[in-house]
Amino acid sequence: MKQNNVPAASPLPPQRSGVTITDVATSAGVSVATVSRALSGNYPVAAATRERVQHAVAALGYVANAHARALAGATTRTVGIIINDVADPFFAYIARGVERQASAEGRLCLIMATHGDKERELALVDLLREQRTDAVILVGGASDDPRYRKQMADRARALDADGSVLVLCGRPSLGPNVPTKTVGYDNEGGAFAMTDYLISQGHRRILYVGGPQNFSTTAARLAGFRRALAARGIEHDPALVHEGAFGRGFGYSRMKEILATSLDFTAVFAANDMVAAGVLQALEEQGLRVPEDVSLVGYDDVPLANELRPRLTTVHVPLEDMGRESVRLALADSAHDTGASSDNTITVGTHIVLRNSVAPLAPR
Repeated sequence: MKQNNVPAASPLPPQRSGVTITDVATSAGVSVATVSRALSGNYPVAAATRERVQHAVAALGYVANAHARALAGATTRTVGIIINDVADPFFAYIARGVERQASAEGRLCLIMATHGDKERELALVDLLREQRTDAVILVGGASDDPRYRKQMADRARALDADGSVLVLCGRPSLGPNVPTKTVGYDNEGGAFAMTDYLISQGHRRILYVGGPQNFSTTAARLAGFRRALAARGIEHDPALVHEGAFGRGFGYSRMKEILATSLDFTAVFAANDMVAAGVLQALEEQGLRVPEDVSLVGYDDVPLANELRPRLTTVHVPLEDMGRESVRLALADSAHDTGASSDNTITVGTHIVLRNSVAPLAPR
């Protein structure tokens, strides 16, 4: 059998029992304060001194006690991100942007999921505050619940008092006097542009499917949808709006139910690309072709949109950029450092990506 000549990576020496920062200082011939500065990276330390400290740390197998640093009032050089579901590509790509930028900024990234539970979300913010993270980033839409908003606003104030910050990524403000930073996107504008595009292709009976009720993301997309209809003089038909969820399963099941009725429509605007995938499956099972029989569009432009057949026309949201901007804004000393507005808000644009799932409406 051929031998693998690639050498194995040398493991770090294990932490020796009882090794303290004082031992490192003695070994390096410097003060404890100098060791702390060299390890934190927040203070200027001569290169030769830093090298001696690092050599002593490696030789002794010393691991800094993060809990002790937290008790002393320092942060733990971490960024926390709270998302709904790690498997959902909308959240996954934002999380990737957060993790990459956090790493570039010398921070660890803690990723936590709520699974749609508001109480869990509040508890996770509390947990990250206890860990003294540099920033807590909340991703995605929020429930329109006054009690919840007040509770989250209280947590934003507590984080601010601790020297941390709450960043709202893709969700609405908690109020004019709540200390938060915001990275948003033109959610309503994207829905308006997509609806107007469908109308320009001759579609007037447009079915809107997906998105939880009383949820900020759904509300904004529906607002853009309805505004585009009104701008074109098309009367809004409530029977064409079917809210519910953002998942593929909902798109499939609701489309199956709709196809069992006599509801008239020529195009479907799915609330996101995952819903569109479910809608497409239901249409195919019914023998309907996209776009020959029904046009179909989505929202977000996750990789799935380009993998579906036909390839999905959708609204592009720069998800990874939003994650990166959230970290930059959180760690910036001032709004001037990031291009943010004076109220610590960054808004990124959206645009339509035209693919193969829309066709002009044929004469009926």
